[in-house]
Amino acid sequence: MSGDVRVGVDIGGTFTDLVTIQGGRIRVSKTPSTPDAPEEGVIDGLRKIEARDGLTPEQVTYFGHGTTVATNAVLEEEWADTALVTTEGFRDVLEIGRQARPDIYDFQAEKPTPIVERHRRFEVPERLDERGDVVKPLDEAVVRRLASDLSDVDSVAVSLLYPFEDDTHERRVRDLLREEGVDASFSLSSKVLPEIREYERTLTTALNAALKPVMDRYIGRLEDRIGAEGVAAPLKVMQSNGGIITADAARERPVNTLLSGPAAGVQGATYVASRLGDDDVITMDMGGTSCDVSLVEGGDPVVSTDVEVGEYPVSVPTIDIHTVGSGGGSLAWIDSGGALRVGPASAGADPGPVCYGRGGTRPTITDAHAVLGRIDPGAFVANELDTESEAVERAVETHVAEGLGVDVETAAQGILDVANANMERALRVVSVERGYDPREFGLVAFGGAGPLHAPKLAAELDIPRVLVPRTAGVLSALGLLISDTLYDHSTSRVRRLDTVDPEEIASTFASFVDEGRAQLDAEGLSPDRMQFEPSMDLRYAGQSFELSVPAPVDVDDAALETVRERFHDQHRQRYGHAYREEPVELVTLRLRARGVVETPDLRPEHAAGSVAEARVETRRVVYDGEPHDTPVYDRTRLPPESGFDGPAVVEGRESTTVVHPGQRVQVDADANLVVEVTPDA
Repeated sequence: MSGDVRVGVDIGGTFTDLVTIQGGRIRVSKTPSTPDAPEEGVIDGLRKIEARDGLTPEQVTYFGHGTTVATNAVLEEEWADTALVTTEGFRDVLEIGRQARPDIYDFQAEKPTPIVERHRRFEVPERLDERGDVVKPLDEAVVRRLASDLSDVDSVAVSLLYPFEDDTHERRVRDLLREEGVDASFSLSSKVLPEIREYERTLTTALNAALKPVMDRYIGRLEDRIGAEGVAAPLKVMQSNGGIITADAARERPVNTLLSGPAAGVQGATYVASRLGDDDVITMDMGGTSCDVSLVEGGDPVVSTDVEVGEYPVSVPTIDIHTVGSGGGSLAWIDSGGALRVGPASAGADPGPVCYGRGGTRPTITDAHAVLGRIDPGAFVANELDTESEAVERAVETHVAEGLGVDVETAAQGILDVANANMERALRVVSVERGYDPREFGLVAFGGAGPLHAPKLAAELDIPRVLVPRTAGVLSALGLLISDTLYDHSTSRVRRLDTVDPEEIASTFASFVDEGRAQLDAEGLSPDRMQFEPSMDLRYAGQSFELSVPAPVDVDDAALETVRERFHDQHRQRYGHAYREEPVELVTLRLRARGVVETPDLRPEHAAGSVAEARVETRRVVYDGEPHDTPVYDRTRLPPESGFDGPAVVEGRESTTVVHPGQRVQVDADANLVVEVTPDA
């Protein structure tokens, strides 16, 4: 083989996925994840594609990576030893939070563990007012004395009052501590999140500081390993906002990678849907441990700064992804009240579901599908995993059926019903609860388990069609290869909009453009591939939260009036009402610097023959308690521009699609499956 090769690697809880593109041809590889050393799964995958496809690491010209290292560190509270330096009187912001209980009816509910323990939180005398004017000068002697208390920490977070108006004090604290010999990484809130709200800004900065050593070690190990294999291409990392950045930028701002893998999946789904001319879709990524859902409107994923990771609100721009603990490996169990529960605990990569044949004994969602004939355990993951159908049925019977007093098939159907209920609620969160009608959207299903459930969920929500991409099982890895480079810039400027000086806003946007252009220049991008997208966060005076509204770079009085009207319209769309007579308040200025990727020409492998020739067997499959003799198709043999009716099972290399009775499938020109949920509508 010859020619440049682009490689995307996504590490999931169960599998590490690799997608390569060479000359428009896509090749896919899956290898079991190695949670204790994630980079090992990457190396295993590279060696597998080299042995199978003849691809050599020296041919790789682009290497994109979606990682869960930062996410896992937060969920498992395995972060670096971190200290916090803050304004005198604000030592306990991390514990006070928003003074809201996690569950208003649970009087014993506990708040999340503070990122920085109290004995590692230090105050310094200083004070700025809300416009950045100095009320109390920084006491540099106190800062210097802190150095002895910070001699053994790995990382330091600095979060003072109002640094988004003037960051002089934060930068001076860092410089003084370095002068006094503090050998640690530093995270300044004026760089990590220069925005209002003390708790969110301090928490996000502390998280960034706690994750920097963790991410630095991981990226260093990965770069060393892929370099030793012969990969010379620089490592690129997916951010939570759906954009690619350099490895060094990810080291500096690891908090921006907390939803790296799921964001790549949304990007991949958006791209595949756009090729079909479908710009309004809900994405559903169901892997081994969780199901991530998101909404795409007008061809752009919805981005939020109000997203939680674990129990922590992280306010950096993030694709609005809602996650539930329903994945193919989610365990089914009976609670103390005798009710069937599914997840959030997972069998993970080792031992995995019972049908993996790796010693698992507790039933999972995947095992329920196997019992009902929806997947063929004997062909699971290209015959790489040994399975025994009797062991699967025995696990469902022992752990679920006996406790419920039902037969094995009824228990398996119950497992799927409970899992579907969890995922249906998640789909409603990103659509109905955000003011969107799911009937006006398509559903893009991917991940190893997504296509198993999506046609049923679409029917429940009256979603008219389901798109199952050709690379559904590894779509997150594909998303890494088609995503733009993105750098987000922001600063809070809390002012009544009718008092704002347009020249001041224009000057701030201009400085953001200069910073963004410098970042994209460093990436080697030409000016014609650079785009700059400004926006303003606005709210009605007196409101607590705001909406982000697109804005022009060149701001004048007319532009501010246009932005005001856009805010009213967006408020009505989101909340069902608008108050045009009420004063509007500017909160935060934002600008996204985008480096547009040259999208590769993806050429599908066109199968010869007919739908009848792609049919490999007829299998007994149970749908909602009713057995059907169901045709099973080999997806790789289905010709483009063909179609067939359900019920049907379509088996691919990385995922299986279950088509219910009354539904119809069309195979498009790109070899994607389009399931028409209500074909007669």
